[in-house]
Amino acid sequence: MSRFEEVLNNIFIGQRQGTELYQRVFVVSAYSGMTNMLLEHKKTGEPGVYERFADAHVEDAWLEALDNVQSAMVSKNAELFKGEYERQAADRFIEGRISDVRDCMVSLHQLCSYGHFQLTEHLMKVREMLASLGEAHSAFNTVLALKKKGINARLVDLTGWNQSEPKAFQDMVKDSFDGIDLSRELVVATGYTHCSEGLMNTFDRGYSEITFAQIAASTSAREAIIHKEYHLSSADPNLVGVDKVVTIGRTNYDVADQLSNLGMEAIHPKAARTLRRAGIHLRIKNAFEPDHGGTLISQDYCSEKPCVEIIAGRKDVFGLEVFDQEMLGDVGYDLEITKLLKQLKLYVVNKDSDANSITYYASGSRKMINRASRLIEERYPMAEVNVHNIAIVSAIGSDLKVKGILAKTVAALAASDISIQAIHQSIRQVEMQCIIKEEDYDAAVASLHSALIEPENHGDVIVAA
Repeated sequence: MSRFEEVLNNIFIGQRQGTELYQRVFVVSAYSGMTNMLLEHKKTGEPGVYERFADAHVEDAWLEALDNVQSAMVSKNAELFKGEYERQAADRFIEGRISDVRDCMVSLHQLCSYGHFQLTEHLMKVREMLASLGEAHSAFNTVLALKKKGINARLVDLTGWNQSEPKAFQDMVKDSFDGIDLSRELVVATGYTHCSEGLMNTFDRGYSEITFAQIAASTSAREAIIHKEYHLSSADPNLVGVDKVVTIGRTNYDVADQLSNLGMEAIHPKAARTLRRAGIHLRIKNAFEPDHGGTLISQDYCSEKPCVEIIAGRKDVFGLEVFDQEMLGDVGYDLEITKLLKQLKLYVVNKDSDANSITYYASGSRKMINRASRLIEERYPMAEVNVHNIAIVSAIGSDLKVKGILAKTVAALAASDISIQAIHQSIRQVEMQCIIKEEDYDAAVASLHSALIEPENHGDVIVAA
């Protein structure tokens, strides 16, 4: 949404005319950086309005942050709309929303100064309310821009702003689309949905794709399309080279789930589940190459020949190795440690074990990993816990039963002077993971892409077309 004019011309309108413009629903996210300002910066952790409100002892801290959000949103409006009418309409809309939020938060702050009311009990509602501002802002502006171009656009505001009480998620989506004639209305919906379940309780900032999938299922969509800034490719072009990566033409939801596990989501796995159950295919397209077919993801697709489709991985992983000779035959170790890691909100990408050790490959901050290590040692005084800085690089495909793939993988990494710390391949054979040293990650991706995907080095491997 940060390149709005291009998105408007490439996706919303393109070469379509008349009735071709309709029979579509768009689910929009906030403009770039807005949710970071409203909540907290996703990468750096710099506090936004929410974090300042949750932690502040001085009211001025979050009020100033909210004023900064309003200024940023009004500036975005001025950038998008040169006409006085549209710009004023956009400003009135978001200023009204922010004024409501400000009044609500001030009142809540005052209420919680009394001992009978605790701020912590209301923080998730505040977080959801703030997050909804970003999606409402971009959705309203999109409808305004489309109407300016003569298109009969309609806003479906799922934020529940003036709703007396929340509905169940599925009911909220279904009821919001009742009575809409998609044959003559182009619908723009907010990525955030206010509901009784509270989407952010489960998905935090991943709620937009959950809303997207539920709308597709509720409207019996022919196809669900996610527009990204890039194609779903055989590897990261920054590591392998733009001239060497291949756009994946087709794959299945199983492959998409493996990517999600590695933090490289084509789509959130819960959103993918909704689409799978509804029998809806998903297409990933580059928003700035509208004529390209992109990647079609379906439930039953399998490559014509066994092949590696994607080399992917992640570097933000630690190997948490737990060694204890008392472990043998006691399944309670794994159950209790897994529960502990979940409580600390550490994501376990994979794990392996032998007779007296278990190693968890977990993603999270070093601070939380160290805390997990201390808590495990306290729970199991005889255990020895070691933390390793590692990375995971994976070969993924809808059918990975490629003869000799393990030998070729080991040889390719050895030729690049990369030592394998551990290796995993399940019987299902859709992914093979190599655990390596963190500093070897970039070279490992390039090495495996060259050996397993690039056609001049592997004639048997055919990337899905």
